[in-house]
Amino acid sequence: MTRDKFERLVTEAIALIPARFRREMKNLALVVEDEPSRELLDEMEVEPPDSLYGLYQGTPLPERTWGYGNVLPDRVTLFQKPIEEDCEDEDEVRAVIGETLIHEVGHYFGLSEEEIEEIEARYWRGDTPGPDEADE
Repeated sequence: MTRDKFERLVTEAIALIPARFRREMKNLALVVEDEPSRELLDEMEVEPPDSLYGLYQGTPLPERTWGYGNVLPDRVTLFQKPIEEDCEDEDEVRAVIGETLIHEVGHYFGLSEEEIEEIEARYWRGDTPGPDEADE
């Protein structure tokens, strides 16, 4: 899959995030990279055959104090190659992008792993907001 096509799928996934959350996503860069570096995998303690689909780097919203400001954007990185390698077709790539985005944006909002896993479970069951709900 080309980078342009992958990025279009990422854009589609972003559009499915309910508007009330999108509005709160400020100073957040979304980046697509080919794959995580070996150093990053070591730092995250990810051992083959596992890989990393995405990563949030920054200060979660609830942890920011009154003095927080004048900082570079927080960053959500999606890694294209590991996602593509683990997916059989474009529909599965789309679904994994959506789940990975949910997970990493959840970290931005300060959600716990348990809260994120609950949201991901609803995502995989198809309990995602419809077009009207996504724009609330």
